[in-house]
Amino acid sequence: MTREQAIKRIQILRDELERHNYLYFILSTPVISNYEFDKLMKELESLEKEFSEFYDENSPTQRVGTDINQEFRQVEHKYPMLSLGNTYNTDELREFDARVRKALNEAYQYVCELKYDGIAISLTYQDGKLKHAVTRGDGTKGDDVTTNIRTVRSIPLKLNGSDFPRIFEIRGEVFMPRKVFDFLNQEKIRNGEPPLANPRNSAAGTLKLQNSSQVAKRDLDCVLYYLIGDKLPSYSHYQNLQTARNWGFKISEYIKNCSTIDEIFDFINYWDTERKKLPFDIDGIVIKIDSLTQQEKLGFTSKTPRWAISYKFQAEKAETRLLSIDFQIGRTGAVTPVANLEPVQLAGTTVKRASLHNADQIELLDLHYNDIVLIEKAGEIIPQILGVNQDNRPLEGLKVQFVKNCPECNTPLIRREGEAAHYCPNENGCPPQIKGKIEHFISRNAMNIDSLGEGKVETLYDKGLLKNIADLYDLTFQDLLGIEKIIQTDDSAKPRKTSFREKTVQNILNGIETSKKVPFERVLYALGIRNVGETVAKKLAINFKNIDALKSASVEDLIQVDEIGEVIAKSLSDYFANDRNLAIIERLRKKGLQMAIAKGSDKTISNVLEGKSIVVSGIFSTPQRRKELEQLVELHGGKRVDSVSASTAFIVAGEKIGPNKLVNAQKLNIPIISENDFLKMIE
Repeated sequence: MTREQAIKRIQILRDELERHNYLYFILSTPVISNYEFDKLMKELESLEKEFSEFYDENSPTQRVGTDINQEFRQVEHKYPMLSLGNTYNTDELREFDARVRKALNEAYQYVCELKYDGIAISLTYQDGKLKHAVTRGDGTKGDDVTTNIRTVRSIPLKLNGSDFPRIFEIRGEVFMPRKVFDFLNQEKIRNGEPPLANPRNSAAGTLKLQNSSQVAKRDLDCVLYYLIGDKLPSYSHYQNLQTARNWGFKISEYIKNCSTIDEIFDFINYWDTERKKLPFDIDGIVIKIDSLTQQEKLGFTSKTPRWAISYKFQAEKAETRLLSIDFQIGRTGAVTPVANLEPVQLAGTTVKRASLHNADQIELLDLHYNDIVLIEKAGEIIPQILGVNQDNRPLEGLKVQFVKNCPECNTPLIRREGEAAHYCPNENGCPPQIKGKIEHFISRNAMNIDSLGEGKVETLYDKGLLKNIADLYDLTFQDLLGIEKIIQTDDSAKPRKTSFREKTVQNILNGIETSKKVPFERVLYALGIRNVGETVAKKLAINFKNIDALKSASVEDLIQVDEIGEVIAKSLSDYFANDRNLAIIERLRKKGLQMAIAKGSDKTISNVLEGKSIVVSGIFSTPQRRKELEQLVELHGGKRVDSVSASTAFIVAGEKIGPNKLVNAQKLNIPIISENDFLKMIE
């Protein structure tokens, strides 16, 4: 394929993929299957790799994110992002309407919209392309999260048509759909980790992840609700949103023009009930003046616009009886108390259980068995107990006591200084901890033995074939063939029996064998050392190179590693001080698992640039050359970053360095050096 043919095909693929993104994520009317979409995406990825000179940061392939950590730079908002005034009662809404009527003294109209429970975002587009994305921050400045926002598929990287202003801003809300939130929490619960609090906090945490490839996996969504800038298509806020929809933006379909305060109340009352059916969380209704001219006339207070207000729904609550408490043990040994309740309807679902978090929470609530408790569901996967109806407390109700021994293995519990949770220290003899560790070991981001799963692990544990992670590599065809497994399909159906057939057994053994090729950093993460997540495991692997150096490291040695504090260092020290853990590691080593980082993958050949954050920007002799320079930064111990901040050591600049980077560098007195100067520095 010639260069001319390549660029033509690349552009066709980019346009086609963006069209399908729009049909799927904005209009919810896909016209091709996921398989066909993936096929087009792979073709584009292949062409962009072969013809790298046609790189475009707005290509659909860039939505997958990057493994490179980034620092968020502060960006000043061109137009301040003020919060809205809130109210919970209709009298204050009438007062708001009266103030508007008095100030305008002319006819006006409102636009009512859903108040999405997410994170406010400001997107700037220039010449039809996404330029940058900034969080609200303090209203004056926010974090530049452009790299992460590019992974949100409902946000267009390039706009449709040509009737948009050359440069404008559009604001909206990034949120996490409920099904994504529920899936993440199910994974966390399986891994013995505390569940996420609610979709809003989860969206906020995701948007601030340093690794954009992890953001891409979270399937965030975004709805846009306000257009701002010069030469907008209309002086009507409502009409601007309709036009923005044609440009490719996801605009809420649940908006309405209202002429009177009573129409606003009808809209509020409708959604106070119907919100339970939505696939995402809202916490109220936003009311805005439609005319931009009238908005400008009403102006702002020091904190809020005078032309808009939000009405917030009361969080749903219900009373029910506390029947009992289960004390659950997770993979890490943490004990989580969960209340069993008389079933009660709340927020459209039947609630039977509620989280109690820890012993301090139980003591604070002064819980007794058979208490009438007040529960709230404000987006959490497991509702919370808010308090107790003391007036209805039965005389015979016994005070709830936190267990002193593990409910699974009867080992006395411990509580580490400074921590709220109690732990079972019997990590090698407590069944839920053993099974949890094995399930973590085989999980996708660890050893990725996808032919196994939670149900199969439990069966093999119950049969005595698995007592720790090393036992996986001793399993044989004869061990597995014909093993019976009980499957519980749903609450109403009777459990049924099935058995491991030849194909199932072979898949399991193939998956175990393939896992021996998993790189050292993932093996380290798979060991399940407390407080050692994926990022920490990778840093440890790069710094210590192999398991022997790591297990010999002192707490002081460990703390020297970037982002490793005393808590993580102590966890590592305790883990390697345990002879049983060391024996398991040796068994895994003998079975062929990777216990050292692969040659060249540590990305360091000198420490000339150690401790320095370096930006590579501009156009060099070839696109490959820029990538080579970025790799050289890491090979010599530096940290490559995308944005200029006070911590940037210097910029390696080619031609046409980004204007924002140039302005920030001059403002912060950051040195700008040439490619030749950089090469001399690392010689």
